[in-house]
Amino acid sequence: MRQRAIVAVATAAFLALLLPATTEGQRGQPVQLPDGPGKDMVQAACTKCHGLNFISNSFGFTREEWPKLFGSMVALPRSDADAITDYLAKNFPEKPNIPKAVIIPGPVTVNFREWQAPTLGQRPHDPLAARDGSIWWTGQYQSRLGRVDPRSGAMKEFPLDTPNSGPHGLVEDKDGNIWYTGINVHEIGKVDPKTGAVTEYKVPEPARNPHTPIIDQKGMLFFTTQSGHVGRLNTATGEIRVSKTPTDGTYPYGIQVNSKGVPWYVDFRGNRVGSVDPVTMEIKEYPLPNPDARPRRLALTPDDVMWYADYARGSLGRFDPKTGQVKEWPSPGGKDSRPYGIASVGDVIWYSESGVKPNTLVRFDTKTEKFQTWAIPSGGHVVRNMMATRDGNLVLAESGINTVAIAEVRGTRSTAAR
Repeated sequence: MRQRAIVAVATAAFLALLLPATTEGQRGQPVQLPDGPGKDMVQAACTKCHGLNFISNSFGFTREEWPKLFGSMVALPRSDADAITDYLAKNFPEKPNIPKAVIIPGPVTVNFREWQAPTLGQRPHDPLAARDGSIWWTGQYQSRLGRVDPRSGAMKEFPLDTPNSGPHGLVEDKDGNIWYTGINVHEIGKVDPKTGAVTEYKVPEPARNPHTPIIDQKGMLFFTTQSGHVGRLNTATGEIRVSKTPTDGTYPYGIQVNSKGVPWYVDFRGNRVGSVDPVTMEIKEYPLPNPDARPRRLALTPDDVMWYADYARGSLGRFDPKTGQVKEWPSPGGKDSRPYGIASVGDVIWYSESGVKPNTLVRFDTKTEKFQTWAIPSGGHVVRNMMATRDGNLVLAESGINTVAIAEVRGTRSTAAR
C-alpha cells in the first residue's frame, strides 16, 4: 500500500485566499517580485498555472517547506529547484503571525493515510467516498478525475474531454457513475468508471460556474453555482432546470439533501442559508443573526439539523430548520482558523481548520458540545471538502500538495453514519 507522509507545508495558491486583499496583485496591479538570483525562474515556472500574487500574498514558508510545495506542482531540474528554493526562502519566509493549530485531546484516535495524485499540479479540490471503498477526487487544475483504492494503493486518472474544464465537486449515482461540476466551462459532466467515457451537459444561462453537486434519494442531481442560482439535473434524461436565489449577488456554495429529499445550501456571500423545493425549484432563504457570517460548507445530522462552517468568523454554527434557532461555537483555532470542509457521522460533526498551521481535523460531539482536534500530518494544505465513508471514516482532499487522504477513526463515536 502506497502511503505518503509529507512535511507540513501549505500551498501559496490557496492560502492566498485566506488573507485580506492588501497587496497590489489583489487590486489588479501586476506583482513586482523582489530582484535577485532566481527571480526569472520563479516568474517562468509559477505563472504557468497561477498569478504571482499567490506567492506574494501567502503566509510564507521555510526553506525546507518551499521545495515540497512547488514540487507537488511542477517537476524541475535540481539546479532550477535549488535556485527557486533559495529565492523564495529569502524573499518569502514564513510570517510570524500565522495562527498555530490548537490541539485538544479526547477519547477518539485518528490514523491518517495519504496518497499523492500521479499528475502534478492538479490540486485535488473535492473528495468522494465511493460505495466500493475507493476514494475519488477532482483534479481541478489538470481537468481530470482520479481514483485510489485504499486497500492496494492502486491509482487511476480519468482525463476529461474538455480542456480547462476545472472539475470542482463530484458525486456518485446509484449505477456507480461519477458526476462532476465543470466550473470553468459551465457544464455538468458524467464519467463512466468502467470505460472512462465522458458525457457533458451545458448549464443553461443565466446560470454559470456550477460549483457543488449532490444527488437526492430519487437520483436527481442538485448543484450550486457561483452566479446566484441553484440547479437540478435529471440524471436519466439530462434535462437541467435552474432557479435564481431571491436575494441578488448571492454565492450558493455547499449543498446537502436532508432525509425528506429537500436540498439545503449555504450562501458564502451573505449571512444566510437556503432551501430548495425539489419539485418546483422554489428557493427560500433564512437569515443568520450575525451580519458577518459567511457559511461555506454544511453537514446535516440525522435530525435534519444543519451544521455549517463559518469561514469568515472562525466558528461552527447550528441552524434548526424547524425553529429557525441558531447557535454557534468558536472553533478551537480562533477567529482566523477558517473552518472549511465539513461532514457528519451520526451526531458527530467533523471539519477542518484551513487557516491554522498545520491544518487541523476537528471533532465536535453535538451531544456533549465538546471538541477534539488533530494536526493533519501533511499540514492539510486547505481541506476544501470532506466526506464520511459508509463505516464512519473520513476522506479529505488536500488541495495544495496534490494529495488525498483518509482519516480512520477509532474509539468513541456514533455509529449512525450518514
